[in-house]
Amino acid sequence: MCRNGTYICIYQETKAMIDFAHTIGQRKKALEKLLHTIIKYEEEIVKALYDDFKKPGFESVITETAYVISDLKETISKIHSLTKPKKVRAALLNFPSSDYIYSEPYGKVLIIAPWNYPFQLAICPLVAAVSAGNTVVLKPSELTPHTSATLSKIITESFSKNHVTVEEGGVEKSTELLSSRWDYIFFTGSVPVGKTVAKAAAEYLTPVTLELGGKSPCIVEQSADMALAAKRIVWGKFINAGQTCIAPDYILVHASAKQLLIEQLKAEITKAYGTDISTSPDFARIINAKNWERLVNYIEPGKVIFGGIHHKDNLYIAPTLIDEPDLKSELMQNEIFGPILPIISYQNEQEIHTIINSYEKPLSLYVFTKSDRFSDFILENFSFGGGCINDTVIHIANRNLPFGGVGHSGMGAYHGQSSFDTFSHKKAITKRGTWLDVPLRYAPYKDKLKTLKKIFKWI
Repeated sequence: MCRNGTYICIYQETKAMIDFAHTIGQRKKALEKLLHTIIKYEEEIVKALYDDFKKPGFESVITETAYVISDLKETISKIHSLTKPKKVRAALLNFPSSDYIYSEPYGKVLIIAPWNYPFQLAICPLVAAVSAGNTVVLKPSELTPHTSATLSKIITESFSKNHVTVEEGGVEKSTELLSSRWDYIFFTGSVPVGKTVAKAAAEYLTPVTLELGGKSPCIVEQSADMALAAKRIVWGKFINAGQTCIAPDYILVHASAKQLLIEQLKAEITKAYGTDISTSPDFARIINAKNWERLVNYIEPGKVIFGGIHHKDNLYIAPTLIDEPDLKSELMQNEIFGPILPIISYQNEQEIHTIINSYEKPLSLYVFTKSDRFSDFILENFSFGGGCINDTVIHIANRNLPFGGVGHSGMGAYHGQSSFDTFSHKKAITKRGTWLDVPLRYAPYKDKLKTLKKIFKWI
């Protein structure tokens, strides 16, 4: 028996359900309803995020609700152009013909969302999947129960149950969902879980997008504006209490500029959060006790040059600067995903190579410099998902840029046009004319080879 609102019902629905989602007018209408519902419940979403991990209201709006609302409005306004077949240049060998790329939905899509941006990273892939004509099962994180409950209410109010549904639950629920066959899987989370998702997808050769993470370096060259660099690093690192997949994971700073940068970082942290950061309304908390303990174990008291204070009762860890950690320590062997920032000095470009290349390819990389030569050197010599020169994190805000990782930091990309393309199969179609049929390609081939070679020289 199918249970109402479950992935089983989604998977076993008939082709008529797919046709429903495939209709462009229905897609647009559904997204407009979703937009209206999100605006209606925006205050409730912000409250849920605060209840889950004390996320400041400003951060909830700028990184979650406003971001999603903007994405929805743009998708709705562009849905007809996104779905329109794209005409491409025809091949001379096929003359006369017209060639097109048609975008068709994959079908039944599973989206598994993370806890760190539990609203944005659930809804934005959902918007893309729906715009492309798919049906969706959304699995939100069990670590943010208030936000997940609000998500479920919004989805239930916005979509019919055979179009989009929410499946709440923990690891067991994710395992159950992954054991079924899907036409596409979109996962955001850690590298280890990403490997599990990829293995499950391989069972049915299901295409996947994996948005993962890694140790994203932030390189500060000696010519950089240290005050500005510190301000932008502090913002990018400590927003959401460092629980951001594209946050700077560690700093590589030229030895000659290290002390100045440290003093500027200390000043900017204090300016942002005050002298008693535990009372600041602008600093979030760690998601749960397990992650709090993991992060506290990373802190070596003898290497702390700022912060280091932590309180388990409210899962608080202060913004913490660590001086020259051992590169083989747990802190430097794992993605930090919290408000701890190691600072490592370098003397030359070879040392940068050695350190960065000792890790898997990162999701992001940041470089602060006034030297075009230096920034070009970094861009040309290191592979990473995306990043910024003289800032952090903000590349995610431009929907004209694809967002995604490379290697262990992920596969596939989304945002803007890339989002629609991710959830669409590109179907190549050649429409041949019937008024002319050149006989060259047909057997018998006698005396045709010389002519064929001439044609290939022309095209």
